[in-house]
Amino acid sequence: MKKTKASYEYLLAYKITVPIYDYTVEFVKRWINKRSRTVDQMEQAARSGMQNISEGNKQQGMKGYIKLCGVARGSLEELLKDYHAYARQNKLLIWPKEKAIREIGEIREIWEEIRKYPTLPDQPNFPNLSNNSEIAVNLMITLINQANYLIDKLIISLKEKHRTEGGLAEELYRKRMEYRRNLRKSF
Repeated sequence: MKKTKASYEYLLAYKITVPIYDYTVEFVKRWINKRSRTVDQMEQAARSGMQNISEGNKQQGMKGYIKLCGVARGSLEELLKDYHAYARQNKLLIWPKEKAIREIGEIREIWEEIRKYPTLPDQPNFPNLSNNSEIAVNLMITLINQANYLIDKLIISLKEKHRTEGGLAEELYRKRMEYRRNLRKSF
């Protein structure tokens, strides 16, 4: 029996959050003191960036979906600040976007993997996280900025859909009015 995928799994905004979460778990294992609260905070922010898109998609109303995408966006912004702080505290250069995209081959490989499939396989073939902390931190900053851009676009799209189609309350009202019209017709 073929497993069906949820609609959010086709979204680039969701798919890019998967390697962000996986790499963050690896990053904190390598470079953050395991007794530091930062480990849990970074892992939870990365997880929230991914999970809230899927949870939002399962909301009955568009308002909840928009809200949870905003939570995902906020979590990734928090994670971005943690990577910036790590770079600052460890005197690592934060590269301009163009340099990161040009010099970090993993970025291209990640996007090739994401675009290769309509939805990610259960075990995507993402490249290993670099052993160089400066490259790794710049990879993460770049991926998070890309995810934030895509989530911003998703939120704009969802708001437009809500504006043109309405929300759950309006849908329920339309159905109630239709029911009443049909009830009157039957008498």
